[in-house]
Amino acid sequence: MALPVQDQIKYWGIAAAIIFVVLYALGDQLLPFFLGAAIAYFLDPVADWLQKLGLSRVLATGLIAIATLITFIVVTMLVVPTLIHQSIQLFKITPSLATNLGIFLTEKFPSLLDETSTLSQSLQSLGQTISERGGQLLESALSSAASLINIAVLFLIVPVVAVYLLLDWDRMIARIDALLPRDHAPTLRRLANEVDTTLASFIRGMGTVCLILGTYYAISLMLVGLQFGLVVGFVAGLLTFIPYVGAIVGGALAIGLALFQFWGEWFWIGAVVGIFMLGQIAEGNVLTPKLVGKSIGLHPVWLILALSVFGTLFGFVGMLVAVPMAASLGVLVRFVIEKYQNSLLYQGINGNGSTGPKPRAKD
Repeated sequence: MALPVQDQIKYWGIAAAIIFVVLYALGDQLLPFFLGAAIAYFLDPVADWLQKLGLSRVLATGLIAIATLITFIVVTMLVVPTLIHQSIQLFKITPSLATNLGIFLTEKFPSLLDETSTLSQSLQSLGQTISERGGQLLESALSSAASLINIAVLFLIVPVVAVYLLLDWDRMIARIDALLPRDHAPTLRRLANEVDTTLASFIRGMGTVCLILGTYYAISLMLVGLQFGLVVGFVAGLLTFIPYVGAIVGGALAIGLALFQFWGEWFWIGAVVGIFMLGQIAEGNVLTPKLVGKSIGLHPVWLILALSVFGTLFGFVGMLVAVPMAASLGVLVRFVIEKYQNSLLYQGINGNGSTGPKPRAKD
């Protein structure tokens, strides 16, 4: 005989509380395992595809590991140093950009803004502050990240965890399925499939979209000669997972830099604008429909809320689990709403949404 509902709620509530406490207390220690699990989840479809081609799981995992390692080394050696250098340089030239903006506004709107006005002084002060604090903030963030996440964790534990999980992913899922409570196994499988569909669409689909657009923006902006094009492309690609935010932030940053760098050379300014317009057309009409789908059930506002809440509670680990938790909670909310709409609480005693007598059929 199944346990009463109240007892089931109590036990599952205790389990959820334990998981919450463990995440809160051991977040930093669990970070490499969450990173490894995220990498394995992302690459599992690739391993499945290689298996369909006739490779064993071990060989498929080995090929993926070698390809990922080579890609990581190339990116680390060629892209990361340039990205860091351009970011620091961008912070350093901010005062001159703010000064140029003040001069431009003074020339165009002399009655609204002059060099002794509060707004002009505020722009210069803001630029100076960003120059002084921005570089320090970036350098301290890099140094603190290196102190919190040591080299051994990044380059040894995470890849090892990812490889082992990728190798045993199917067996692990089967084992978890065998541990599901028998009375609720069909429902839990259905909810897990919905969560996986949402995550697959968002993490794999949007991750690929972000990578493609970030690479496109960075290469295109560097080809037209825009300074800090790599940084702009990185920012725009990173924020693409939030609809329109990546294009707005990256576009504003790129066009602003283009105005200062190419002022008077309208062809190059138009080229920068055209790059972002073409990127948005490709994203909206090709990339997102093909790689993500029309609907993933994960609203941008819900995603931002999850990132804020879990990031505040659990730090960087919380931000890693925010997307899966948001997807899971979204599926659970839709499941509860479905149950509510099929219940007497919603439909009434007559099952038609009304507590009154059923209408009589016409003769």
